[in-house]
Amino acid sequence: MSFDVTRARSLYPALTDGWAYLDGAAGTQVPQPVIDAVADAYRSGLGNVHGAFPASARSDAIVDGARQAVADLVGGDPRGVVLGPNMTTLTYRVSSALAATWRPGDEVVVSRLDHDANVRPWVQAADRAGATVRWAEVDATTGELPLDQYDDLVGERTRLVAVSAASNVLGTRPDVRGVADRAHAAGALVYVDGVHATPHTPVDVAALGADFYATSAYKWSGPHVGTVVADPALLESLRPDKLAPASDDVPERFETGTAPFADLAGVTAAVDHLAGLDDAATGTRRDRVLASMAAVEDYEQAEFSRLLAALGRMTHVRLLGCPARRTATAYFVVGGRTPREVAEHLAGVRVNVWDGHNYAWELTGALGVRDHGGAVRAGLVHYNDASDVDRLLGGVAALG
Repeated sequence: MSFDVTRARSLYPALTDGWAYLDGAAGTQVPQPVIDAVADAYRSGLGNVHGAFPASARSDAIVDGARQAVADLVGGDPRGVVLGPNMTTLTYRVSSALAATWRPGDEVVVSRLDHDANVRPWVQAADRAGATVRWAEVDATTGELPLDQYDDLVGERTRLVAVSAASNVLGTRPDVRGVADRAHAAGALVYVDGVHATPHTPVDVAALGADFYATSAYKWSGPHVGTVVADPALLESLRPDKLAPASDDVPERFETGTAPFADLAGVTAAVDHLAGLDDAATGTRRDRVLASMAAVEDYEQAEFSRLLAALGRMTHVRLLGCPARRTATAYFVVGGRTPREVAEHLAGVRVNVWDGHNYAWELTGALGVRDHGGAVRAGLVHYNDASDVDRLLGGVAALG
């Protein structure tokens, strides 16, 4: 595996501004090939899909290309790739369709580890259906999601288990396959929020045991597009609300309105970008994605180990959570400073970080920080380098 961070950074125009972009967990910057793909799509002339003229055919090809690219990224079937504006909107759409099959007394299992986009849609859908919500709890000290609790949480009335592949604030990577095996043994479906995991590690939806896998392109250097990947046969079994003239085909029946065709061209370009991050990778795009993301994971973890160790040595810093498997994401508080004050100080030395709950509503409540401004989140993606880490560490050290 080979990863050249200098070459990767050279592809991102935004990185020439001299700032350390450690805010990637909320959305990454975009490389030039993605910018070019979006611009070229607009320049080429586009029409709505399924028309009799060339501009429409170009849009058809872009949509098909985006479905295939997402399938190659996560190991899915392009016929089961649902495209939409964001993960939250699509999760509400899927939850509504699934909840139509639930009855009073049915159960849904959600996790306090998750971003609220993989919690609230299920809680609200269960409430409308008269189903019971059961909660998987987080170990507030370690930040882990203990697997053994699912032995009691999942039973014969469980219809769905929602779980995150990685926490968007602590980086915790729970045993999704272990959760899925317990859910499937009870006949339940599994909805996996892969938004934070996908930019940091190779993904295989089948290996995870995910019936639905959600991810967002803007977290992996693409445009603001969300997607949910599922088995086409599973999607065929669901009847979401839709307009009468809209296609009843899968996956189109889950997609409302006209798609952002130029942005979808950018989705394909973003997957191609990820596939090319390992200079030595060969084979199909799927093969190259797996090799490149493995190289990315190794690189990020090496830099993150240094960041985490240095923060841990600062007596005025308290790190939240210490999960055994995690993405390169740190969540911390600084003594005597509010999280916003820390973020503002770091902005003063040209470091971008986030402060607050970051929509990890249940988790920040369990950690005891939600009502006190949350904490500071700094995360690495593949275009961050040692100088970014050093500038963050210097800025935080100066607050001691």
